[in-house]
Amino acid sequence: MHKSTRKPVSYLLAASLVLSSMTYVPGAFAASYSNSVEPERTGGTMMADTFLIRPFMLAGTVVGLATFIVTLPFSALGGNIGEAGNTLIVEPAKYTFIRPLGEL
Repeated sequence: MHKSTRKPVSYLLAASLVLSSMTYVPGAFAASYSNSVEPERTGGTMMADTFLIRPFMLAGTVVGLATFIVTLPFSALGGNIGEAGNTLIVEPAKYTFIRPLGEL
């Protein structure tokens, strides 16, 4: 009996596209919160950050790394390897590992 792998692969591809699009969200909102009062970090926001946001951002970092590796020849031809690495790997990794817990 041959089991089709098209459905799981398509779900994995859709999830990776969603996660990779989320890697740009932190930088987009950083400027709007820079001059405002820092929101209070509660237990709920810390739990949501721990169990929801950080795992997705970790997956986004892994997908960004894979994307960087796949697009490395094109980045080398365009001369923007550093910019691509920063956008696809460093920014999501900083948001995942360096940001204080509960600070969204």
